[in-house]
Amino acid sequence: MSLSYNALLTGARQGMVRLGVIQRAVMQRFATQVIERFKVACGGPNALASSLSGGNLQKFIVGREVMLAPKVMVISQPTWGVDVGAAILIRQALIDLRTQGAAVLVLSEELDELFMICDQIAVIAQGVLSAPTPIAQTSPEQVGLQMTVKREL
Repeated sequence: MSLSYNALLTGARQGMVRLGVIQRAVMQRFATQVIERFKVACGGPNALASSLSGGNLQKFIVGREVMLAPKVMVISQPTWGVDVGAAILIRQALIDLRTQGAAVLVLSEELDELFMICDQIAVIAQGVLSAPTPIAQTSPEQVGLQMTVKREL
């Protein structure tokens, strides 16, 4: 489907549907805003999602969700497969969302990324979730050790 219709997937309550009728102009305007803010390389809001590179599709999807201003966001591997510039843009958008009061749960294997975005960090190792630790009270090295420690089950 087009990026405009892709925006409708989660943005229906943002004025894209009124009285059961799709508001195409609102949908296209929103998709255009996402494309511009997240620097998505594409042919515009009518471009097919399947025509985008993986990184540009990732930027569009993350941008779409961030711009919907959720109160809670759960995101897995937010910058996996994107270039350095896109990774910086996505990380900053998540930090901004957090700063605006949203709860952002980031699942990632990228420790440096987690230390940039998160206030607290927890580790899942051998199916066991550790207690959350404030970022200021740990380091990537300590977290890496928690990830590799063998536990007796």
